[in-house]
Amino acid sequence: MTVDSRVQSRQRLTGYLAAASVMSIWATWLVASRSGAQSSLTAFDLAAMRYGISAIFALPIVLYFKPWRSMPPIRIVAFSFLMSPFYILFVFGGFNFAPAAHGGIFMNGVLPAITLFIGWWWNKERTSGRQWLGVVMIIIGAALAVADASQLSLIDSWKGDLMFFAGAIFFSGYLVISRRWQITTTQILLCSSVINAICYVPIWYFFLPSGIAEASQSQLLLQTLYQGLIPNLLGLLLVAYAVRHVGSATTAAFMAAVPAMGTVLSLIFLGEIPGALGWLSLAVLTPGIVMVAVIANRREAVDLDKISTDG
Repeated sequence: MTVDSRVQSRQRLTGYLAAASVMSIWATWLVASRSGAQSSLTAFDLAAMRYGISAIFALPIVLYFKPWRSMPPIRIVAFSFLMSPFYILFVFGGFNFAPAAHGGIFMNGVLPAITLFIGWWWNKERTSGRQWLGVVMIIIGAALAVADASQLSLIDSWKGDLMFFAGAIFFSGYLVISRRWQITTTQILLCSSVINAICYVPIWYFFLPSGIAEASQSQLLLQTLYQGLIPNLLGLLLVAYAVRHVGSATTAAFMAAVPAMGTVLSLIFLGEIPGALGWLSLAVLTPGIVMVAVIANRREAVDLDKISTDG
């Protein structure tokens, strides 16, 4: 084995580890967020941690690279809005009503289907029959999750599911626009962290209800890590590394396991046990996610190869 092949093998291995780490981060975030929603912390507190803490670390990077210079103001406003408190309060509000497993299903699970539809409608992107079949499987899986909650007497779970779905629409718009406008990492930090922190944190501090004073130190530490640091900063870097070394299709396949992993973790740490329909939902949903996301990412990789060859 040559030196180059050994280096490539090592990079591929670390790429797989990065993709697996991202999967674990998002699944654990579901459990951490549900735990925060069940504590004295309000959804407004969790949002303040998400924007405020991440902005502290993002601000030096943003000031150094000055990404606003290469981004028209209308794009800054639009991109910041899609990742704004409107988005994140839908998400955290959902955890007040629905179990963590439903967050995985109605955010991570339906996300590829919503993104596919937006891309088809707005960007006129090509879609295959297998992708639409995957969309149908995702819808069936989500419906089974709702039926499972009804059987388990989770009366208000549907409210959380709708909030998660609204959050997924925001995030899907973010994904489509970031691809269409070729948004860079520093521009993401500017819009998602810094600008939203400047707009939201003062409003939270002076006007919105807070339960931080009553929260335990362990809960504050958990939410500081999982709202402000790990997903927003570490997760972003790991996704970029995984895509670079194992490809976007493989990374998407790993992400398809987030709903199932989140369900298992919520069972272990929160005691939230799904019923038979809940497990069946995951069995139908997961291959549907793979069919939508992996095919889309493979097509994107082929298109990029054609662009680089033509150029």
